[in-house]
Amino acid sequence: MKPITLFRAATILLMLIAFPLQARAQGDEIQVYDAGLAPIGVFNLTLHNNFAPSGIKEPAFPGAVTSHQSLNGVPEWALGVTNWFEAGLYLPLYSRDKDRGWGIDGVKLRTLFAVPDADDRRFVYGANFEFSFNSEEWDTTHFTSEIRPIVGWHLRPVDIIFNPIVDTSYDGFGNMTFVPSVRVAYNFASGWAMAVEEYADFGAFNDFKSGGEQSHQIFAVVDRSTKYLDFQIGAGFGLTDASDGFTLKLILAKDLFKFKRGTP
Repeated sequence: MKPITLFRAATILLMLIAFPLQARAQGDEIQVYDAGLAPIGVFNLTLHNNFAPSGIKEPAFPGAVTSHQSLNGVPEWALGVTNWFEAGLYLPLYSRDKDRGWGIDGVKLRTLFAVPDADDRRFVYGANFEFSFNSEEWDTTHFTSEIRPIVGWHLRPVDIIFNPIVDTSYDGFGNMTFVPSVRVAYNFASGWAMAVEEYADFGAFNDFKSGGEQSHQIFAVVDRSTKYLDFQIGAGFGLTDASDGFTLKLILAKDLFKFKRGTP
Protein backbone atom coordinates (compact mmCIF):
# COMPACT_ATOMS: atom_id res chain seq x y z
CA MET A 1 0.00 0.00 0.00
CA LYS A 2 1.25 3.48 -0.81
CA PRO A 3 2.26 5.64 2.19
CA ILE A 4 -0.38 8.27 1.44
CA THR A 5 -3.11 5.58 1.54
CA LEU A 6 -1.85 4.27 4.87
CA PHE A 7 -1.76 7.82 6.21
CA ARG A 8 -5.33 8.46 5.13
CA ALA A 9 -6.54 5.18 6.59
CA ALA A 10 -4.82 5.90 9.92
CA THR A 11 -6.30 9.39 9.97
CA ILE A 12 -9.81 8.05 9.38
CA LEU A 13 -9.32 5.46 12.13
CA LEU A 14 -8.28 8.12 14.62
CA MET A 15 -11.24 10.29 13.66
CA LEU A 16 -13.64 7.40 14.15
CA ILE A 17 -12.26 6.63 17.60
CA ALA A 18 -12.35 10.25 18.65
CA PHE A 19 -15.72 11.12 17.13
CA PRO A 20 -18.64 10.38 19.47
CA LEU A 21 -20.52 7.82 17.44
CA GLN A 22 -22.88 6.79 20.19
CA ALA A 23 -23.72 3.12 20.28
CA ARG A 24 -26.74 1.25 21.39
CA ALA A 25 -26.75 -2.16 22.99
CA GLN A 26 -27.86 -4.19 19.97
CA GLY A 27 -29.41 -7.28 21.42
CA ASP A 28 -29.45 -10.11 18.91
CA GLU A 29 -26.80 -8.99 16.40
CA ILE A 30 -23.71 -6.82 16.86
CA GLN A 31 -22.13 -6.77 13.41
CA VAL A 32 -21.10 -4.37 10.65
CA TYR A 33 -22.15 -5.56 7.17
CA ASP A 34 -19.39 -5.41 4.54
CA ALA A 35 -21.49 -6.27 1.43
CA GLY A 36 -20.15 -9.83 1.32
CA LEU A 37 -22.65 -12.38 -0.04
CA ALA A 38 -22.92 -16.15 0.13
CA PRO A 39 -22.01 -17.74 -3.23
CA ILE A 40 -24.92 -18.68 -5.47
CA GLY A 41 -26.67 -21.79 -4.14
CA VAL A 42 -24.69 -21.90 -0.88
CA PHE A 43 -26.70 -22.31 2.34
CA ASN A 44 -24.94 -20.64 5.27
CA LEU A 45 -25.47 -20.56 9.03
CA THR A 46 -24.20 -17.77 11.29
CA LEU A 47 -24.58 -17.96 15.08
CA HIS A 48 -24.71 -14.64 16.96
CA ASN A 49 -24.31 -14.56 20.75
CA ASN A 50 -23.80 -11.53 22.99
CA PHE A 51 -23.45 -11.34 26.77
CA ALA A 52 -23.40 -8.19 28.90
CA PRO A 53 -21.59 -8.83 32.21
CA SER A 54 -22.12 -5.15 33.02
CA GLY A 55 -25.18 -3.77 31.28
CA ILE A 56 -28.02 -1.33 31.83
CA LYS A 57 -29.96 -2.54 34.87
CA GLU A 58 -33.30 -0.90 34.10
CA PRO A 59 -35.52 -2.37 31.32
CA ALA A 60 -36.21 -0.13 28.33
CA PHE A 61 -39.93 -0.47 29.06
CA PRO A 62 -42.01 -2.37 31.66
CA GLY A 63 -41.60 -6.11 31.18
CA ALA A 64 -38.68 -5.83 28.76
CA VAL A 65 -35.61 -8.05 28.75
CA THR A 66 -33.00 -6.36 30.95
CA SER A 67 -29.56 -5.95 29.42
CA HIS A 68 -27.52 -6.45 32.61
CA GLN A 69 -26.08 -9.98 32.72
CA SER A 70 -28.33 -11.10 29.85
CA LEU A 71 -27.43 -13.40 26.97
CA ASN A 72 -28.94 -12.55 23.58
CA GLY A 73 -28.50 -14.33 20.30
CA VAL A 74 -29.92 -15.80 17.13
CA PRO A 75 -29.10 -18.35 14.41
CA GLU A 76 -29.00 -16.58 11.03
CA TRP A 77 -29.81 -18.78 8.03
CA ALA A 78 -28.78 -17.41 4.61
CA LEU A 79 -28.86 -18.51 0.96
CA GLY A 80 -26.94 -16.99 -1.94
CA VAL A 81 -29.63 -16.50 -4.62
CA THR A 82 -27.70 -14.51 -7.25
CA ASN A 83 -24.29 -12.80 -7.34
CA TRP A 84 -26.01 -9.62 -6.06
CA PHE A 85 -28.77 -10.97 -3.76
CA GLU A 86 -28.80 -13.01 -0.56
CA ALA A 87 -31.91 -14.08 1.38
CA GLY A 88 -31.79 -14.62 5.12
CA LEU A 89 -33.87 -15.70 8.11
CA TYR A 90 -33.18 -15.04 11.79
CA LEU A 91 -34.88 -17.85 13.70
CA PRO A 92 -35.33 -17.87 16.59
CA LEU A 93 -34.22 -14.70 18.38
CA TYR A 94 -33.65 -15.73 21.99
CA SER A 95 -32.43 -14.31 25.28
CA ARG A 96 -31.71 -15.31 28.83
CA ASP A 97 -32.61 -12.60 31.32
CA LYS A 98 -30.94 -13.09 34.71
CA ASP A 99 -34.32 -12.71 36.43
CA ARG A 100 -36.81 -13.93 33.81
CA GLY A 101 -34.81 -16.86 32.44
CA TRP A 102 -34.94 -18.03 28.82
CA GLY A 103 -37.32 -16.54 26.27
CA ILE A 104 -38.05 -16.39 22.53
CA ASP A 105 -37.91 -12.82 21.27
CA GLY A 106 -39.13 -13.08 17.69
CA VAL A 107 -38.11 -13.76 14.10
CA LYS A 108 -36.67 -11.65 11.25
CA LEU A 109 -36.62 -11.91 7.47
CA ARG A 110 -33.60 -10.42 5.69
CA THR A 111 -32.90 -9.40 2.08
CA LEU A 112 -29.37 -8.28 1.22
CA PHE A 113 -28.51 -6.61 -2.09
CA ALA A 114 -24.87 -5.80 -2.85
CA VAL A 115 -22.37 -5.26 -5.64
CA PRO A 116 -21.08 -8.64 -6.95
CA ASP A 117 -17.67 -9.89 -5.78
CA ALA A 118 -17.43 -7.26 -3.04
CA ASP A 119 -14.41 -8.90 -1.40
CA ASP A 120 -12.35 -8.28 -4.55
CA ARG A 121 -13.38 -4.65 -5.08
CA ARG A 122 -11.85 -1.46 -3.72
CA PHE A 123 -15.20 0.31 -3.26
CA VAL A 124 -18.24 -1.71 -2.17
CA TYR A 125 -21.86 -0.85 -1.61
CA GLY A 126 -25.20 -2.47 -0.94
CA ALA A 127 -28.34 -2.37 1.17
CA ASN A 128 -29.87 -4.78 3.68
CA PHE A 129 -33.53 -4.84 4.66
CA GLU A 130 -34.90 -6.64 7.71
CA PHE A 131 -38.53 -7.26 8.65
CA SER A 132 -39.07 -8.23 12.29
CA PHE A 133 -41.85 -9.75 14.35
CA ASN A 134 -41.09 -9.05 18.01
CA SER A 135 -42.28 -10.55 21.26
CA GLU A 136 -43.74 -8.29 23.95
CA GLU A 137 -40.53 -8.60 25.97
CA TRP A 138 -38.32 -7.47 23.08
CA ASP A 139 -40.10 -4.44 21.66
CA THR A 140 -43.23 -2.39 22.33
CA THR A 141 -44.11 -2.77 18.63
CA HIS A 142 -44.73 -6.22 17.16
CA PHE A 143 -43.64 -5.26 13.62
CA THR A 144 -40.46 -3.27 12.97
CA SER A 145 -37.92 -2.97 10.17
CA GLU A 146 -34.31 -2.01 9.58
CA ILE A 147 -32.84 -0.33 6.51
CA ARG A 148 -29.07 -0.78 6.40
CA PRO A 149 -27.17 0.93 3.57
CA ILE A 150 -23.60 -0.36 3.16
CA VAL A 151 -20.62 1.60 1.87
CA GLY A 152 -16.99 0.66 2.27
CA TRP A 153 -13.45 0.58 0.98
CA HIS A 154 -11.00 -2.31 0.83
CA LEU A 155 -7.69 -0.44 0.86
CA ARG A 156 -5.46 -3.52 1.26
CA PRO A 157 -4.77 -4.25 4.04
CA VAL A 158 -7.16 -1.76 5.71
CA ASP A 159 -10.97 -2.03 5.45
CA ILE A 160 -13.30 0.88 6.23
CA ILE A 161 -17.01 0.01 6.33
CA PHE A 162 -19.95 2.26 7.22
CA ASN A 163 -23.57 1.20 7.83
CA PRO A 164 -25.84 4.27 8.23
CA ILE A 165 -28.73 2.22 9.66
CA VAL A 166 -32.30 3.48 10.03
CA ASP A 167 -34.91 1.65 12.13
CA THR A 168 -38.66 2.09 11.84
CA SER A 169 -41.79 0.99 13.68
CA TYR A 170 -43.97 2.19 10.78
CA ASP A 171 -45.14 5.20 12.77
CA GLY A 172 -43.92 8.04 10.55
CA PHE A 173 -40.66 9.26 9.05
CA GLY A 174 -39.86 11.58 11.96
CA ASN A 175 -39.98 8.66 14.40
CA MET A 176 -37.45 6.62 12.45
CA THR A 177 -34.22 6.26 14.44
CA PHE A 178 -30.67 6.74 13.18
CA VAL A 179 -28.39 3.97 14.44
CA PRO A 180 -25.16 3.91 12.37
CA SER A 181 -22.27 1.51 12.80
CA VAL A 182 -18.65 1.68 11.61
CA ARG A 183 -15.81 -0.82 11.26
CA VAL A 184 -12.13 -0.18 10.58
CA ALA A 185 -10.03 -3.34 10.25
CA TYR A 186 -6.45 -4.30 9.52
CA ASN A 187 -6.07 -7.60 7.67
CA PHE A 188 -2.92 -9.63 8.23
CA ALA A 189 -1.45 -11.93 5.58
CA SER A 190 -2.02 -14.86 7.96
CA GLY A 191 -5.79 -14.48 7.60
CA TRP A 192 -6.32 -12.81 10.96
CA ALA A 193 -7.91 -9.37 11.20
CA MET A 194 -8.07 -6.84 14.05
CA ALA A 195 -10.77 -4.18 14.05
CA VAL A 196 -12.36 -1.31 15.89
CA GLU A 197 -16.16 -1.12 15.61
CA GLU A 198 -18.60 1.50 16.81
CA TYR A 199 -22.38 1.25 17.13
CA ALA A 200 -24.56 4.33 17.49
CA ASP A 201 -28.06 5.35 18.48
CA PHE A 202 -28.75 9.02 17.91
CA GLY A 203 -32.47 8.65 18.52
CA ALA A 204 -35.45 9.61 16.35
CA PHE A 205 -34.97 12.05 13.46
CA ASN A 206 -37.55 14.40 14.92
CA ASP A 207 -35.94 14.38 18.37
CA PHE A 208 -32.24 13.49 18.42
CA LYS A 209 -31.05 12.64 21.90
CA SER A 210 -28.58 14.82 23.77
CA GLY A 211 -25.04 13.51 24.11
CA GLY A 212 -25.63 12.17 27.61
CA GLU A 213 -28.81 10.35 26.59
CA GLN A 214 -27.28 8.59 23.63
CA SER A 215 -25.71 5.20 24.26
CA HIS A 216 -22.01 4.91 23.37
CA GLN A 217 -20.10 1.69 22.85
CA ILE A 218 -16.89 0.82 21.02
CA PHE A 219 -15.72 -2.74 20.28
CA ALA A 220 -12.28 -4.28 19.91
CA VAL A 221 -12.68 -7.22 17.53
CA VAL A 222 -10.62 -10.13 16.21
CA ASP A 223 -11.63 -12.09 13.08
CA ARG A 224 -10.39 -15.25 11.42
CA SER A 225 -11.60 -17.02 8.29
CA THR A 226 -10.70 -20.65 7.63
CA LYS A 227 -11.84 -23.29 5.15
CA TYR A 228 -13.96 -24.88 7.89
CA LEU A 229 -15.30 -21.98 9.96
CA ASP A 230 -15.29 -18.20 10.23
CA PHE A 231 -15.35 -16.62 13.65
CA GLN A 232 -15.35 -13.19 15.24
CA ILE A 233 -14.91 -12.31 18.90
CA GLY A 234 -15.16 -8.87 20.42
CA ALA A 235 -15.41 -6.87 23.62
CA GLY A 236 -17.39 -3.64 23.79
CA PHE A 237 -17.00 -0.82 26.29
CA GLY A 238 -19.65 1.75 27.11
CA LEU A 239 -18.72 5.42 26.99
CA THR A 240 -21.74 6.91 28.78
CA ASP A 241 -24.17 5.97 31.53
CA ALA A 242 -26.82 5.33 28.87
CA SER A 243 -24.91 2.39 27.39
CA ASP A 244 -23.93 -1.08 28.55
CA GLY A 245 -20.66 -0.90 30.42
CA PHE A 246 -19.14 -4.10 29.03
CA THR A 247 -20.38 -6.51 26.36
CA LEU A 248 -18.87 -9.65 24.84
CA LYS A 249 -19.81 -10.91 21.38
CA LEU A 250 -19.14 -14.14 19.47
CA ILE A 251 -20.05 -14.81 15.83
CA LEU A 252 -19.53 -18.20 14.19
CA ALA A 253 -20.27 -18.77 10.49
CA LYS A 254 -20.11 -21.84 8.27
CA ASP A 255 -21.27 -22.79 4.77
CA LEU A 256 -23.43 -25.89 5.31
CA PHE A 257 -23.96 -27.10 1.75
CA LYS A 258 -24.53 -26.01 -1.85
CA PHE A 259 -27.68 -26.63 -3.85
CA LYS A 260 -27.21 -28.25 -7.25
CA ARG A 261 -30.06 -28.65 -9.72
CA GLY A 262 -32.64 -28.15 -6.99
CA THR A 263 -31.12 -30.58 -4.44
CA PRO A 264 -28.30 -30.19 -1.89
